[in-house]
Parts: sequence; structure tokens; C-alpha cells
Amino acid sequence: MRNPIGIIVCGVIAVAVLIFGLVWTTCRVYVPEGQMAIVTTKTGKELPPGRILAEPGEKGVQRVPLAEGRHFLNPINNDWTIVSATTIPAGKVGIVTSKTGKELPPGEIIAPDDDYKGVWRRVLGPGTYRLNPEGYEIEVKDAINIPIGYAGVVTSLTGKPAPEGKFAGPGEKGVFEKILQPGLYYVNTRAYQVDVVEIGMNQVSIVGKSGTVVLTKAQSTSANGLAELQQNTLSSQIAKRADYMNANADLGILNAQEAQLNLSHPPVGSSAARKKVAPRKTASVQQQGGRQHGYGAPMPAAAKPPVQTSDSVAFGMNQFVQFPSSDGFAIMLDMTVEFELLPENISRIYMLYGDLPAVVSKIILPQILSVSRMKGSGYKAREFIDGEGRQKFQKEMTDELVKILGEKKILVRNAIVRHVEVPADILKPIQDTSVAKERDLTNKTQQETAKKQALLNTQIAMVDQFKRETEQETKKLVATIAAKRDKEVAGIGADAQLKVAEINLKSAQIKADIVRTQGEAEAKAMFLVENEKALGAKRRAEVFASPSSLADLKFVESLSPDLSIRVLHSGEGTLWTDLKNPSIALPKTK
Repeated sequence: MRNPIGIIVCGVIAVAVLIFGLVWTTCRVYVPEGQMAIVTTKTGKELPPGRILAEPGEKGVQRVPLAEGRHFLNPINNDWTIVSATTIPAGKVGIVTSKTGKELPPGEIIAPDDDYKGVWRRVLGPGTYRLNPEGYEIEVKDAINIPIGYAGVVTSLTGKPAPEGKFAGPGEKGVFEKILQPGLYYVNTRAYQVDVVEIGMNQVSIVGKSGTVVLTKAQSTSANGLAELQQNTLSSQIAKRADYMNANADLGILNAQEAQLNLSHPPVGSSAARKKVAPRKTASVQQQGGRQHGYGAPMPAAAKPPVQTSDSVAFGMNQFVQFPSSDGFAIMLDMTVEFELLPENISRIYMLYGDLPAVVSKIILPQILSVSRMKGSGYKAREFIDGEGRQKFQKEMTDELVKILGEKKILVRNAIVRHVEVPADILKPIQDTSVAKERDLTNKTQQETAKKQALLNTQIAMVDQFKRETEQETKKLVATIAAKRDKEVAGIGADAQLKVAEINLKSAQIKADIVRTQGEAEAKAMFLVENEKALGAKRRAEVFASPSSLADLKFVESLSPDLSIRVLHSGEGTLWTDLKNPSIALPKTK
């Protein structure tokens, strides 16, 4: 009989397998790498009016897509579509326009945050993003890469206009005081405009009737993979300048190609046609890149030296320097003015005057023309040919330009007059007069030179004579000093010997005194000893009653210590002497 429990278990397992297979084949959603799934929910709450994306529990296209990986959805209540995610490569920036959210105030185009409809203020840097294309549009654009030698001036395009002549603050429309140093920046170009302006040394060269050309540093690129971005940034700025030039054609502004053509092929009769101008190289100003600003997140470029470049023609103008001299002759000048724009002043200059073409056309060139005419009209024509007068005019013009343009934060470093063109009918007489004066001056100079040469020869001979006299005097002085030194050395030696003799004499006297003292002491000691001995002998003699006793004592003292006498008593009337025994036998006492 079959086990009913086993049948039930097998049935449950079969149903579970069937359900798992059904879910795996019909409910599984797999999102590949680099893609996302846009889900549309068929059930739930209805969306509020104006909303186009749904949140969880609401009916409609879900705002948040499904990321890559495995997901499970009910195919009865949900539809989905696999689309590619948005990838922003390096050097690019993503500008997001939201189609959903709260409405912006009238006149505004930049959303204050992500909850509003419109262009987001924040940007998307390089990376992969999953924003629902039903509600968000991403525009990929180049990042701003500012080369070395340039600065970025930032202008806010939205907000309340800043006061006239003042920098824009937070939320205001206008030019910001802070500039962007060289480096890579991710900037929202819908909210901010970045203009790159040359900093450091630039030139305005006025070439006769050819007009004016503005020479700037050539477009330098870093030695890394961001060179293309730098070129794109500069090309964008060149396009803006071209628009300015076209809009201000009445000012006589020429583009770079036209200015270069005039410089290379000047009109016939102009000074530049006779003498082609070779522009000087200017020093590039390197700035530290990669600083943080509030306009976007900078990405500093690799610290590598920039490519060395020379000056290039930026643009030109159909204006030249011509004025009447004080004696009524027309004077035309070829001149170059070197000016510098410092980074700390560039934002104010841009706010007040505009980009470099506007600065040159509105400020620098008019001042050059005005100052040169004002100062030059006070000189006669011949003074411009004479070197001294020309240098004086150049200095006066430079000082005036430094003063006037310095007040506008434009630093003039030098103003050079390269060539002066005067009418031919007065040029030859002035030149002949100048040549005659120069010849006369040359002759006088030669005469003075001959006199100076004769005087020099006399001085040279006197120097030689004085040299020989000095050598003789030196030898004599050396010999005198040597003799004096030898004499002093001999005197010192004699004095030393005398001192030694005196010391020896004193030493001998002291030794003699010592010997005499010792002899006297010894004699006195001997006298005292002998005297005492005699007194002792006298006193000892006085002890004995008779001289014979003293003689016997002397006799005994003179005997040998080894001598012994022994007296033996053998009876009355008998005396025996035993010389072997040192003792003397004495008679026994009764």
C-alpha cells in the first residue's frame, strides 16, 4: 500500500519546482553591465497632476531604474525595457535637464536643487549614471581646461543682476571676483560662462600704415592627454572674439589672419614695407592650476612643463600713429607697447571693459594714440630723427602711459619707438645736417682721442718709471730691513750671552757660599765632637783614684773581644788558668 505522506511531499516538491521554473523564466529580469531597466508599473495609485515619474506604490514609469544585476518582477503588473546607462568619459561634463519636479519661479532656468524642474545647477563628472531618460535629459559637453598663461573669468548667467561696477555675489548675475587658475574644471555652461584671458606680458605693435596688431603668447598646451581639451577651450574663446569683432567692425578690428596678412605684406610706402618687424618674445606667466572654486570641481593636470612657444598674432586694428610736429610736418611712428595683465586684476578688467580685444580697442590703443599725438606734437620734426630727442619723447610717452593705464590696472612695462617716418622733403636736409654734425663730432672726437692717447702714453711711461723706482726702493727697503733685523738679532744674542754669564757667576757664588758654609759647619761639628770626647775622657780620668787604674782600664779596653780568661782555684797557694773556658773560677764561699 502506498504511503500517503510521501505522495503529498512529492506533490509539494513538484509544485515548488514548477513555480520556481515559472518565476525563473517569466519573472526574472537580468540587467547587463552598463545598462539599466526602465520599469512601468500597471497598478497602484494614480500620479498627481504634473508628475510624469512614479515612486514605489504608484502607477506609471518608475523614477528609479533597476541597476545591473538580477531582479524579479511580476510580469502581470510590470513592464520593463532595458536601455543603456549614461557614461560620461574623462574630460567631459554632464548637464542634466529635469522634466519632472516643482515648477521654477518665472524667469528662472536653473533649478536650485534636484527637486525642481529645469536645468540642474550641479553637473555630472566622468562616470556612469542611471537617470531615467523619461524624466531626465543629459547633455554631454567638454569640460573647461585652462592652459598655462591664461586665467578663467567666470560670469554667472542667472540670478539677480549685481550692482553696476560690482562683482556678483552668491545668487547674483554678473562677473565673479575669483578667477580660475590653469587646470581642468567641470563647469555648468548653462549656469556659468567662462572666458579665458591671456595674463602676463602682451604687445600692441603699431606698424606704419599697416595698422595695429596685438601679439600674445601662442596657445600653449600641456604635455599630457588634455591638450585637445585646452585647444577646444581656446577655440571656443576665439569664436567668441570673432563674434565681438564682427559686431564691432566699425572700430576697424581685424581678425588674426587679416592682421597677419597686413604684417607680412604691408601697403606700399609704409615703414613696415621697408623694414619687416620682428616681434619680440614675451615671458609667459605660469600659474598654479587645480585650485578649488565654487564654479565646479577642478581636476588638476599633471605637473609637467608646458611646451615652449613664441608670440602669435591675436587680432589687429586699422589704426596707426600719425600726428603733426610742432613745425607742421606729418610724423608717422612704428612703435610697440608691452603691457601686462596680472591675475589679481583680470576679473575687474574683464568686468569693466570686456575681453582682450575690447580692452585693446577701447582702452589701450586709444590711450597710445592720444598720448603719442599729445606728446609728439610738442616736438619738431628734426627732433624725431635726432637720437636724444627721440629718446626724450619715448620716455615721456612711456611715463604717461604707465600713469594713465596703471590707474586702470593695466601695467605698461615698456613703450618703444622703433621707426619714425617724416616727409622726404625735409628728411634729406635734416639727415645731411645731422651727418655733417656727426662728422664734425667724429673729427673732434678723433682729435680728443689722439690727445687722450698721447696723454695715455705719457702716463704709461710715467707708470713704468714709477714702477722701476718703486722696485729699487723696495729692494733698498728690503736690504735695510734685513740689516736692521740681523743687528737686532746679534744684539739679542749678545744680551743673552751676558745674561747667561751673569747667571753662571751668581751660580758659582752661591755654590762657593754653600761649600764654605758646609766646611764651617763640619769643622764646628768636629770641634764640638772632639771637645766633648776630651771632656768625657777628662771626667772619666777624674773618676779613678790613681793613674794606674786608668791605665788598667785602657789596657782592658784595648784587649780583643775574642779573648777570654778562666781562673781555676785548685787550692791554697795554687793558680791555674784555663784559656779554653771563658769563665773564671772563683773560690767557693763558705
